[in-house]
Amino acid sequence: MQFTVHYPQLAWRELRGSPCKLFFRALTPLAMLLLCASAAFSQTASSTPDPKDSLAKADALLNDGKAEDALTLLHNVAADDPKLPGLEAVLGKACFQTKRFPQAIQHLTAALQQKPGDPETVQLLALTYFASGDYQQALPLLEKIGPNLPKTSADGPYLLGICYIMTQRWDDARRTFAQMFSVPPDSSMAYLMFGKILIRQRMEQRAVPEIEKALEMDPRLPMAHFLLGELALYKKDPQVAVSEFQKELAINPTVWLVYWRLGDAYVRLENYDEAEKVLKQAIWLNEWSSGAYILLGQIALKKDESGIAVGFLERALRLDPNNYWVHYFLAKAYHNVGRTAEATQHFEISKSLRNDQLADDRNMLQTVP
Repeated sequence: MQFTVHYPQLAWRELRGSPCKLFFRALTPLAMLLLCASAAFSQTASSTPDPKDSLAKADALLNDGKAEDALTLLHNVAADDPKLPGLEAVLGKACFQTKRFPQAIQHLTAALQQKPGDPETVQLLALTYFASGDYQQALPLLEKIGPNLPKTSADGPYLLGICYIMTQRWDDARRTFAQMFSVPPDSSMAYLMFGKILIRQRMEQRAVPEIEKALEMDPRLPMAHFLLGELALYKKDPQVAVSEFQKELAINPTVWLVYWRLGDAYVRLENYDEAEKVLKQAIWLNEWSSGAYILLGQIALKKDESGIAVGFLERALRLDPNNYWVHYFLAKAYHNVGRTAEATQHFEISKSLRNDQLADDRNMLQTVP
């Protein structure tokens, strides 16, 4: 996530010609030639733009999303007057927008030497360091500008919290995210929330002690065991996952998501009867979830009940038409019941979706609330 930098908009109007066409028609050819010559002379005399106007025009181009055009204009200005006040700041902004981060850092650093503490430049430099992965340099800048951001802004604190994570300042990170979500910083919910954010940052191992700490503080904290179960599934330990999901249901028996994931764990253990039971419970709580229907279709295929599988999977297809697993299992079910053409069609669709959806097992963790 990235917080938005707002810049002042400049209005530009194109110079229009005179509307007095009758007057020009009445002129003799000689007079027309004289007027044209005079206009040409005037244009030549004013052809050299004011450098400050060029900076303003470049800023307007940046606001319009035309960063490359702005950069070309700024390079021309720099060739004529490299020490023009304000040039380094606008150059840094243009380089940031075109993702030339090393150049952006160079120009923005120079701009701060010319105008120390400029809020816009400090903010852009912080964003540039963050975007380039230099969290150590971004951190003090984000700490500096944080108190000056509107209290309604969540982007700045989020980036600050991520910098704390990346620099292994775990307690500061937890407190920052807790403040973001109006949660007491040393509460069980703060630890649980921080564990979830660590999972989002692909730090699954580091997330476990945070979630366990949350449960130590509050053994009946909702969704904590669920997250531990999700991590167990990710680590391909379905037996541990079953245990964690069952503990979650003892605390929180009305969440369809838990039944669905418990059904997934049972399927991996080939305990199909228990899987069917909890997956149907998931559907009774939320009939719009494709995941439970997909697993029920998979179970039916395992039991050589392809006709039943078709029914479950066609329902899943209506709910989630771009899901790889829907097309894959539906193709197998259609093949088994002799619907060859449809089977081929869905196999081809599944191939086109496979690389996008199965590139990383963490996708499962990232898509679950």
